[in-house]
Amino acid sequence: MGGRPDEINAPIGWLTAVERERAARFGHEADRQSFVAAHLLVRLCAAAFLGAEPSGLTLLQHCDVHGPGHGRPYLDGFPQVSVSLSHTRGYVCAAAGPGRVGVDAERVPPGPLDEALAAVALTPRERATVTGNDDLIRLWTRKEALIKRGELTIDAMAADHDWTRSHLLEWSVEPDIVVAVITDAPAARVPVPG
Repeated sequence: MGGRPDEINAPIGWLTAVERERAARFGHEADRQSFVAAHLLVRLCAAAFLGAEPSGLTLLQHCDVHGPGHGRPYLDGFPQVSVSLSHTRGYVCAAAGPGRVGVDAERVPPGPLDEALAAVALTPRERATVTGNDDLIRLWTRKEALIKRGELTIDAMAADHDWTRSHLLEWSVEPDIVVAVITDAPAARVPVPG
């Protein structure tokens, strides 16, 4: 699922205290709205997958370094379901399903190829074929989705990856947003509930 933050029609009361605290720390209102909308959308997405009420789903995150509210998200009480979410200013997306899931949304920067990002993110083979930021960000979102699945790290982005072991779903949002979803099972894009 994906859409503009204002398309996510769900009460902020679904968020945990940790999520509300993190949202309050954003300096820009648009970024805060995107964070909140993504955290609400992942509940809507998981509820649709589970056939459950989204208000009854608790999204948790924990990182050994940064503590609660950071790290890979998961649903309390539903270990068989994986969830992932992403937000960029003006767009949010989420995925839920069996096995591992990862989703990322990024804006394509204008101008010539971002050589610094290409050096970090691309294998030599990929670098030979990428000519602009559209291609670069498309590969970046795929790799960020892999990171969210737990099978790649930022430090290893420029290493080769076997893309045939998972399912890839991609779309673009005009004028400049690219989305990638990587799952263990076939996935389909579904509309945000209205």
